Amino acid sequence: MIRLGETKADFLCNNMRSLNEILNQPIEVNTDLVLDLISYIDLTTLSDTDTDQSVLQLVDKANRGFNGVHPAAICTYSKFGNLVRKNLNSSMRTVIVGIGFPSGATPTQEKIQHAIEIGASGAEELDIVLNHSDFFHLSYKQITKEISGVKSALQNKHLKVILETGELGSNENIKTASEIACKAGTDFIKTSTGKTSTGAKPAAVYEMCLVIAEYYKQTGRKVGIKPSGGIRTFEDAASLHLIVKETLGKDWLNPSLFRIGASSLYDHLIEKFNQL
Repeated sequence: MIRLGETKADFLCNNMRSLNEILNQPIEVNTDLVLDLISYIDLTTLSDTDTDQSVLQLVDKANRGFNGVHPAAICTYSKFGNLVRKNLNSSMRTVIVGIGFPSGATPTQEKIQHAIEIGASGAEELDIVLNHSDFFHLSYKQITKEISGVKSALQNKHLKVILETGELGSNENIKTASEIACKAGTDFIKTSTGKTSTGAKPAAVYEMCLVIAEYYKQTGRKVGIKPSGGIRTFEDAASLHLIVKETLGKDWLNPSLFRIGASSLYDHLIEKFNQL
C-alpha cells in the first residue's frame, strides 16, 4: 500500500525486490502473456547481406502479425529506412541504427549529422551505441554532450542508447552508463547491439531498471528499456518482462516504454502459443 505523502515512484524504489526474489516467482504460461510479449518485439535485420527483398520480407512478416497482434517495430540500417516506412503498417515504428554501429566510435559530429538526416526522414527512432572509449577514459561530459546533441538533432523523434552491457564489465559500470544516458536525454536505454557474445543478462536489465526507477523518482520523466541480444525463448522473455513489471510497474508494460530486441523470439512465441 502506498503511504500518505508517498508517490508511486517512492513506493517502487522503497519496496524493490531483489533480482533473486523476482526470478524465483513462478511465471504463469498463458496465451495472453505470449501475445503481450509479441507486441514488444522489435523485428530486426542488421546483416551485411541485407537487400531490399530480404528487408521487405521482414516487413511483410510484421504486417501480417499473429492472431491480431503485431510487433512494435522494424529495426534496420538507415539505407533501408525509407523502404521500411513506405511499406510498414502505420501501427508499427521504423527504427534506424546509427552510423558507427556496432562500436559507437564514430565522431560525434558525424552522429549528429546522421541524426539530422533521420529526423527529416520517415523513421521514428534512432539507436546509437554508447562510446566505450570515452566511457573507460571517464569522459562522461563528452558522452553527455554527444547523446544530448544527437537527441536534439532528431527533431523530437525517439532516441535509444545502446549500452552494450556485456562489455561494461561490472554492475557499477552498467549503473553509471545508464545514469549518464538518462540524464543526457535518451528516451530508451538498451542492453546490447546483438553483435557481441553477451546479450541481455537479467542482472544487467535489473540494474538498468533500478536506475530508470530512481531517475523517474527524481525527475518525473519515464525512460524506456529495451533488453536485446540472446533472448530466444518464452522463458527468457517472460523473465525480463517480470523484472520490468516488478521494478518499474505496469505503466512500463507497453511498447512506448518496453521493447524486446529478438527477431528469432517472434517465431518461437508463435510456436509456444500454438502449443497452449
